[in-house]
Order: sequence, then structure tokens, then C-alpha cells
Amino acid sequence: MSKLYFRYGAMNSGKSTHLMQVAYNYKERGMRVLLIKPSTDKKGGDRLVSRLGVEVKVDMIVDKDTSILSEVKENIELGGKLDCILVDEVQFMKKYQIDQLFEIAVTLEIPVICYGLRTDFKMEGFEGSERLLLIAHSIEEMKTICKCGNKALLNGRKINGKFVFSGDQIAIDTVDNVEYESLCGQCYYKYKNEEK
Repeated sequence: MSKLYFRYGAMNSGKSTHLMQVAYNYKERGMRVLLIKPSTDKKGGDRLVSRLGVEVKVDMIVDKDTSILSEVKENIELGGKLDCILVDEVQFMKKYQIDQLFEIAVTLEIPVICYGLRTDFKMEGFEGSERLLLIAHSIEEMKTICKCGNKALLNGRKINGKFVFSGDQIAIDTVDNVEYESLCGQCYYKYKNEEK
């Protein structure tokens, strides 16, 4: 039976780079892969962009109303068997879309590997990630470090170079002077207390 995988990590843990490596491995073996990203992720337009400078064009950009199940079935009808589905920035997807990814893995027997954040810059969950934590067959943390050297678990948001701890849940990295930094718990609270 195919499975639904959730690979999560703080910013800069190599999620997009790893996704592109997995896609390359499948394609190198003559297998067909479908790359998906949510329309919420404006960075790179119709491409996945890694901090290492690697880019790859996606096959499908989905918005909050897209039935991924219908789109995948149509893709199979037009292009034939799919060997794997890879989803980047999955935290931006809706609960029902995560349920569809689970259904695709189970009923269409296509492995679905999702990459994304577990929490936002306020330590709150994203809808897509919360659902994946409940129903994914496999959950794997992708590790990274804070600049102090400790393991990073959290995401600090900076606007114009200064950490902020309030605002809308979604602000895309490198857009409107927004950037993110992976932080350990100690550094997160240090910067949060400094902001007060």
C-alpha cells in the first residue's frame, strides 16, 4: 500500500532541496512524478525555489478551492501512470485537500510526499500541517540549527531585518521585506522579550 508522508522542518532545513532531489531520483529512473505547490506560495511563481539556488518547474499550482483528487485523476487519464506525487509548502493547503492526498495514496496507490512547516512564526499550527500530523502514515522531522548552534524548532519572522511576533499568519519569504530565520526555543524567547 502506498503512503502519505509528511516531512516537516523549520525554515532552512532543506525541505525544497530534498523534494527536488527526490523528484530527480524518480525521473532518473524513468518514473513519472507530479510536483504540486499551493498558489499561496508566490515565491518563484510556477517554480519551486531552493535557498541553494536550485529551481524546478511545478506541474500543478493549487488554490484553496482546487480538488487535488480530481486534478490527479485527470492528469493520470491524460498522461498515464504516476509513480509519485511531491507537494511543497503543504502547510498552506486546506484540511480537505490533505484528506484528498491521503485518499490518493490509499485508493490510487500513489506515494504522496509532502514537505512543509509545522508551525508559524507565532508557534501556531497551519491547517494543512495540523491535518497531516493527524493522518499521515509517516512523519519525519528535517533538522536544522539556530545561529547559536542549538537545534532549531521554530521560525522567526523579520520585517526590515527586525524580529516581529504579531501579524497575519502568512507572509511569504523574500516578499515585502519579509524574511525568516530558524530559531531554537531559547533564542525565540530572547528575541520575543527584546521586542517587548
